Amino acid sequence: MTQSTSDAILARMLALHPKIIDLTLDRVWRLLERLDNPQETLPPVIHIAGTNGKGSTQAMIRAGIEGWGKSVHAYTSPHLARFHERIRLAGELISEAQLTEILDECYATNGGENITYFEITTVAGLLAFARTPADYTLLEVGLGGRLDATNVVARPEITVITPISIDHEQFLGDTLAKIATEKAGIIKRGVPVVVGPQPDEAMEVIEATAARLGAPLIAYGQQWHVSQERGRLVFQDERGLLDLPLPALLGAHQVQNAGAALAVLRYLGADEVACEAAMTGAEWPARMQRLKTGPLVSAIGDGELWLDGGHNAAAGLALAEVLASLPKRPTHLICGMLNTKDVSGYMAPLATQVESLTAVSIPDEVNTLSAEETEAAASSVGIAASTADSPAQALAAILAKDPSARVLICGSLYLAGHILRENG
Repeated sequence: MTQSTSDAILARMLALHPKIIDLTLDRVWRLLERLDNPQETLPPVIHIAGTNGKGSTQAMIRAGIEGWGKSVHAYTSPHLARFHERIRLAGELISEAQLTEILDECYATNGGENITYFEITTVAGLLAFARTPADYTLLEVGLGGRLDATNVVARPEITVITPISIDHEQFLGDTLAKIATEKAGIIKRGVPVVVGPQPDEAMEVIEATAARLGAPLIAYGQQWHVSQERGRLVFQDERGLLDLPLPALLGAHQVQNAGAALAVLRYLGADEVACEAAMTGAEWPARMQRLKTGPLVSAIGDGELWLDGGHNAAAGLALAEVLASLPKRPTHLICGMLNTKDVSGYMAPLATQVESLTAVSIPDEVNTLSAEETEAAASSVGIAASTADSPAQALAAILAKDPSARVLICGSLYLAGHILRENG
């Protein structure tokens, strides 16, 4: 069985609905019912929503649960290089044979009715999880929360809301309160909710929703605290204090994500070994990831090649903080973004940290911002900018001028996925 087998089914699934995003749960409920409701027989679910840090937090929770000696399913989106990345069964990426079988079953059961790509593939993930033994299930929300296809579990073990910021306004609303209302839609009656650091406007919505549903709040700055002290991570809750290594994932924002992951692990009853594993064992591609092998790395010689998929204003700020913390070296960006993003808001914090930005269009992406538009946005915030026809051409041009440069490819998970495939 070849890789193209599942790809062919996925391509057919794209044609089942005229829109990529159409937020409602009606189609999901219909298909789940036809499949005998697999969402009702999942291992205990940890459901994660938020604007920033969902994937990193999930990666740390998964590393902690596995360090605890237990098995865990994990669902995430979008994928970077291969669709299989979205569905991890008891610690292992779903096999091509398993994926093809489960996609085929969902496609046939749907009977050609309207359903979005994300909805039907999420149902496929839930079906695979229900049929594979594990101790826990991690579900990452795709978009929003209230009407997201993952929001079909009546009583999760615990829910998590990572930091909320402005993003996807066309779907979730144009204020923090409106966006928080959608994210808080994963909170369930009587189910504890771990909450990361939030703007006041968002926190008010979360607190009100939790109070209305009788959901115990486990919130940053209230029920738990986390900080970086003398090169260590210090976490404290009602059970006491943990002194742990800093997260393997780079950035001050990852300390806060780590705090949320530790709050979840402590609620589950995990031991200190598990908590340390969450810090040291988490891997999350394209989150300030240094590439160390592959043809692109070979081309860079004495330089450094980094990859990051953050794409909103909050991600730009976090990225700037990481760059400021690294050893000093001339840093050049290769950037491609979607036309739905706040491009200037993303770039503004980076202006003081980089020498230049080379703008590219994201290959094979219909919603890419043109390289010229990205260049203009960078120039508007004071970054010396130019364009290139491809990331490879951009990299060559940078290295021709500065052979020992630090090069960061950034701006979109879709661009990051292209780079990971190209770098093999």
